[in-house]
Amino acid sequence: MIAAMAEASLRNGAVGVRLESPEHIGAVRRRCPEALIVGLWKRQYPNSAVYITPSWEEVRAVWAAGADVVALDGTDRPRPGQHDLDSLIRRCREELGAPLMADVDSVEHGLRAAALGCDWIGTTLYGYTEATAGLHPPGWDLLPPLRAQLPPSNLLICEGGIASGDQAARALTHGADAVVVGTAITGVDLQVAAYVRTMAAGSNRPEAVVLLP
Repeated sequence: MIAAMAEASLRNGAVGVRLESPEHIGAVRRRCPEALIVGLWKRQYPNSAVYITPSWEEVRAVWAAGADVVALDGTDRPRPGQHDLDSLIRRCREELGAPLMADVDSVEHGLRAAALGCDWIGTTLYGYTEATAGLHPPGWDLLPPLRAQLPPSNLLICEGGIASGDQAARALTHGADAVVVGTAITGVDLQVAAYVRTMAAGSNRPEAVVLLP
């Protein structure tokens, strides 16, 4: 299903896909051999809030599965095994030569990740870390200062909370080079549930349903 959704997206103009887990990355690589794939692996470890490609094990697996770019947590939060972001990025560079996307929650973390060697900077974690728990994506506040301070060679990606074409276009005007759209496209279950709730609330027919063609 993931591979079919990725193929449909690419056929209709998406420039690439961002995929979670080596299994999904491999499936899309086999079905869409020319696709640009940003890969990650979400895994949780005790005593660490970092879960997006948190350690060397996940980085290596994502790269081996066929990703073109490896996305990882670019914050300064403690990582599993007390490893730090600097050493992880350095190892990625030296042993794999893998381009990296840093998922960050602040301007400070974005600039630091770029200085450490990450090629792409994404606003993915805005609103999802302890420091930004009271904020809601998209991270509009991050885009202009990051674009102004990042080297031109760094791609700035707006990710998180993009729910419409208008918002995606707004991200570009705020300085993003590209936009990642997730649930608004892939969340079929949530979209159907929202239609059902709205239809039921606006009629006297609580059994109102949605049929997909």
